[in-house]
Amino acid sequence: MLVQLQVRNLVLIENLVLELRGGFNVLTGETGAGKSMIIDALSLVLGGRARADLIRAGAREAEVEALFEIPAGSRVLAKLEAAGIPFDGTTGGGVALVVRRLLQSEGGESLRTRAYVNGRLCTAAQLAELAPDLCDIASQHESVSLTDPATHVEYLDAFGKLDAARDALAEEVDALAAVVKELEAVRESERGRAEREDFLAFQLRELDELSPEAGEETSLDQERARLRHAERLTQATAKTAERLYEGEGAICDELGRLAADVDGAASLDGSLAPLARQIESARSELADAARALARYAEGVEVNPQRLAEVEERLFRLQKLLRKHGPTTTELLAHRDTLRRELDGLEGSSARATELESARDARLGKASSRARTLSQKRRQAAEKLADAVGRELAQLGMGRARVVVEVAPIATGSAEAALQIDGARLTRSGIDRVEFLIAPNKGEEPRPMRRIASGGELSRALLALKRVLAEKGPAGLYVFDEVDAGVGGAIAEVIGRSIADVARHRQVLCITHLPQIAALADGHHVVGKSEVKGRTLTTVRPLSEKERIEEVARMIGGVKVGEAARRAAEEMLAARK
Repeated sequence: MLVQLQVRNLVLIENLVLELRGGFNVLTGETGAGKSMIIDALSLVLGGRARADLIRAGAREAEVEALFEIPAGSRVLAKLEAAGIPFDGTTGGGVALVVRRLLQSEGGESLRTRAYVNGRLCTAAQLAELAPDLCDIASQHESVSLTDPATHVEYLDAFGKLDAARDALAEEVDALAAVVKELEAVRESERGRAEREDFLAFQLRELDELSPEAGEETSLDQERARLRHAERLTQATAKTAERLYEGEGAICDELGRLAADVDGAASLDGSLAPLARQIESARSELADAARALARYAEGVEVNPQRLAEVEERLFRLQKLLRKHGPTTTELLAHRDTLRRELDGLEGSSARATELESARDARLGKASSRARTLSQKRRQAAEKLADAVGRELAQLGMGRARVVVEVAPIATGSAEAALQIDGARLTRSGIDRVEFLIAPNKGEEPRPMRRIASGGELSRALLALKRVLAEKGPAGLYVFDEVDAGVGGAIAEVIGRSIADVARHRQVLCITHLPQIAALADGHHVVGKSEVKGRTLTTVRPLSEKERIEEVARMIGGVKVGEAARRAAEEMLAARK
């Protein structure tokens, strides 16, 4: 339910706090006092369209904040949890939900808006998604949910106690949709399977024939360089080995003699011993290098045939590396990927057969559930129509005829996979539900949203809400001048009908009729005044004594006489 509504700088409202109680609340006041602004403010926190002209003249921004109390287990909490919005505060035993909407003027018609739910930034679309579970506004011009055909199936299912059956069907349809999606993917791959198989097999054959090894591109490149320059490498290494170690006057021999001379001198001066050892060490290292160079020279061969083989393999390898490389490691990984995909394609035909069997089985179960649910809906639709018709008769619309239309959901050939008896299968079944009404005898029933008379629409909505009071999802029902065009005994019947709804739901009613205002549990009056040359709209709660005066004003007009007061006292006493 709505606990508190705070409004700042909205049209004629400078700063306003409206606190509501559970049960039946009314707003009264003179015409033009600003009662509709309360509805505008509430619509904003429910995701309604924001306009620059809603911001009070002279202000840069307007703000509306609403505090709702949400019972445990509500669908609102599931939606908040799914959106990652915190809701740990409590008020009066329920979960606290604070919705804030901020409108900021950027000059002219330009407007910037922001919305917050429990302090978390969100979009107006997210607010609108929460709206049907928080509040339902019925007026001569709009209704958030009951005139929206998309919600009618939920109301019919609630009336017929079919929620569990619809939820079970939704699970079956989800499972069916998953199977159909996988089957479509397999079939799509099947359509190009043969061509893809040939392509993959060709690529795999190229790789298998070459059978590359990790790092092979580097070793082949090095071997090719040796083979290409074999003569030069032999000459260079052999000549160096001979000059260092093997030839006459070799460097190693000369270093050996020099080391012996210094070592002999070290007998005279011991400080020369380390230097003699250094010369000997250098000689030894050069001798090792010379022997290694000699071995290398002996191993180098001039082999044109091997060079041709290496260049041919390197050419083929580089060709594959350009396609799938740039290294042999990636080439080998690509070969594994090709092999896995090819194996998968070879098994896709069998998978398609399995999925077709699974689809048929799932579709059979879903069809059975959907047909049963549709039959029960048609039975419940007649009862709901009769119940609403009886309510309308009490509300002065005895000639009205109500029809709850249950029709197949239209489908196209593209959706044949999820089609039952020519109707499209959805998570809620195969039925399109819509409330139709013929307000007068001899007229054809029309969709509720197309009823021309605001008074007729309001009473039709009231009748539906009374029938569905214990079953509808909304926590707060708002009736905006639902009494338009009625009076006398019918006004009292409407008031008692609203009071009956308020036994199950919190109600906020804007009314001009004393018969309705007198039945409320809580009464607020909307007033308009001038302060420093500016018009202000205010809302204040009334005490019991003040209620007598306000109801008397509604009965007798501006000048309240004793007769009007006595009538007001009787009306207020009668409600108890």
